Amino acid sequence: MDWMPHNHSRSLSARLDLARASNSPSKQNISPSVIPKNVLAHANEFIPRVISSSASASPNFLNSYPVPNSATVHPLAKKLEEGDVSSHATPETTSPPLTNSPPVLHEKLGNSPALPAYQENVGGTTYFYQFQANTENRQTPAVTDNVPNTVTTEYNVYTGKHESFFLSEDIRNDILNRNVLSLLQPDPQQYPDLPHEVDSYHELFPLEPISHNNLHKAHMGYQASMYKATHIKTGTHYCLRRIHGFRLSNTKCMAFVELWKKLSHSNIVQLKEVFTTKAFGDNSMIFVYDYHPGSQTLLNKHFSPEQTGYCDPFLNDASTPRPYSYQKNNLLRHTQNNKLPESLIWNYIIQLTSALRIIHSAALACRSLDPTKIIINSQNRLRLSCLGIMDVVLQETNSTISHVALIQHYQQEDLSALGKLVLALACKSTMAVQRDNISTALDIVSRSYTPDLRNLIMYLLSTQQRRSVTDLMPMIGARFYTQLDNLHNQIESLDNELSKEVQNGRLFRLISKLATINERPDFNMESTWAETGDRYMLKLFRDYVFHQVTEEGHPWLDMAHIIQCLNKLDVGVPEKICLMSRDEQSILVVSYAELKHCLEQSFGELASTSVIHHDLSDVGVGVDDKL
Repeated sequence: MDWMPHNHSRSLSARLDLARASNSPSKQNISPSVIPKNVLAHANEFIPRVISSSASASPNFLNSYPVPNSATVHPLAKKLEEGDVSSHATPETTSPPLTNSPPVLHEKLGNSPALPAYQENVGGTTYFYQFQANTENRQTPAVTDNVPNTVTTEYNVYTGKHESFFLSEDIRNDILNRNVLSLLQPDPQQYPDLPHEVDSYHELFPLEPISHNNLHKAHMGYQASMYKATHIKTGTHYCLRRIHGFRLSNTKCMAFVELWKKLSHSNIVQLKEVFTTKAFGDNSMIFVYDYHPGSQTLLNKHFSPEQTGYCDPFLNDASTPRPYSYQKNNLLRHTQNNKLPESLIWNYIIQLTSALRIIHSAALACRSLDPTKIIINSQNRLRLSCLGIMDVVLQETNSTISHVALIQHYQQEDLSALGKLVLALACKSTMAVQRDNISTALDIVSRSYTPDLRNLIMYLLSTQQRRSVTDLMPMIGARFYTQLDNLHNQIESLDNELSKEVQNGRLFRLISKLATINERPDFNMESTWAETGDRYMLKLFRDYVFHQVTEEGHPWLDMAHIIQCLNKLDVGVPEKICLMSRDEQSILVVSYAELKHCLEQSFGELASTSVIHHDLSDVGVGVDDKL
């Protein structure tokens, strides 16, 4: 009888006694130089094929080789003796791969005869077997007491890396943190005046502290606050920027709002819509933007006093006057110890100039280029926020001034604001951009950074000539290619991580189909539907894949075995496996192709009568060409 892998923990001696009982009464003569080995001691569910002299096998057992009536040796060993197999392969000593490998045939040791060997891939784990000769220089293997000429082999299972199957922990944690921030709900006791709905948005959550006594006047003297909200119909999260106490009386500014809504860029927080509301108890103007959870302002990132060890070097105690030389040396010393890497500053410059270029080309101006209106994520990705607000507020207060005449002036102010921002980053101080400190700050930049950075700052701060964003490209130079290369590397890394999840999604749909069929208590008034017909084979296959055990009865959790079995089922390969019931009374030898047909037919029965059916028919489409 040809013994196949099974999925229960019958004792080794009982199985070998059963195999021996099925042999012919005639004694078998096994060559001492060719001794079949038993399967690995800790994976008893896989038993090597034992060629016996019994009668022809039952048609339910599809043997890989014909059953002879006399003593035989292993088929691979027979091929070796006939010279049909090469003799240059040696068994591997490293961890086996998780895929099927060609058989390792035999090796030669000095002048000793060729020793046949072969390997077998079971459940994603490769096992090596070798028929050892009785030579003096070979270590005698341990022979079991129950069955003569049967040995056990020590082995180590290669468990692959966790990240080889799933998303990396860094990306996973970043995504989970953003999801947590997107699902935050406000405390009604802490925010009793917060409305439940504002136009088409609900679930408002303040993104910054709300203080009715002293709100920050961020836009032309108007108080502003920011909230996270969810769209009622789509469930998408947005950021609401509220301008307190603003009444819109001139609708001409809405033309500029439409221009901002059409502006889409990777370094711009896109404006979605603008509307007025009285839900907060006053006349408020609401600007709706895309929501980027986990981002912080550039001010909190690099200029916050909450940072450990941060101190603005330009803040001096007026009560203790010191010589100018002492103050300057102190500034230089502090800047050298706490300066930002120049590559990071150029990274910010490239992103900011890219955003300004698209804004200015659309005949618009940013007008909010300061550290409080620039947000940054964990990957140093900058985005300009609060765009379009100043156009609406200014259009209301200066309706008699031509917007076309002002836009060129505001574009020049954008470049000046960019120069001040870069200077503040280089000195790591917001006080460095004050008129009294600019000369000292430029001297610090000259001593701490390359001349290219100083020349760019000088060009942006100059007012003698008309400036343009396109003039900054020669100053950036080859650093642009470094930025482009870093972005491509990041995209490639994310693409590799995404490829893992594509396969995981395919396997999840396959497992979902299996789970809806297995152990179903009732279907079409049939209480035993899941236990009969094709569903019974799927139940045994479920045990074969997920319920393997070792010889001691411990669970055998091999992720490679699970993935390999599911992939073969998805493709429908003709490989046959042996399925055994838990009571060991039923044994089925089926192929993955037959199991796939059973799965599709059984799931089709469920889907035909289901009220809600999500299409899972794309499982396995085109997989045969990819695997």
